[in-house]
Amino acid sequence: QVRLVESGGGLVQAGGSLTLSCVASGIIFGLNDIGWYRQAPGEQRELVATITSGGSTTYTTSAKGRFTISRNNSRKTVYLQMNSLKPDDTAVYYCRSNRPIIWGQGTQVTVSS
Repeated sequence: QVRLVESGGGLVQAGGSLTLSCVASGIIFGLNDIGWYRQAPGEQRELVATITSGGSTTYTTSAKGRFTISRNNSRKTVYLQMNSLKPDDTAVYYCRSNRPIIWGQGTQVTVSS
């Protein structure tokens, strides 16, 4: 079955940390670029960070310096380490592959002030 499954979300106080995981199945994981996206209530889904098949990373301005994306190809897993969380980071976080393009079901992150 081709799918991505996110986990690791939860409720955390401002300034806290969470690590999200995205586990892939049914795809050639090592060939895939993986992105983390998020969608806050009433907002459009937006990109947070990406990691290529070769391990190169990119971050949006809001994530740079606070979030770290990484991958473990043997575990078919991409991680998003999030530090110094802010209430504005509250959203459903999704991962997405590009070969093929599939989305996970999302994991909720809520940051309280």
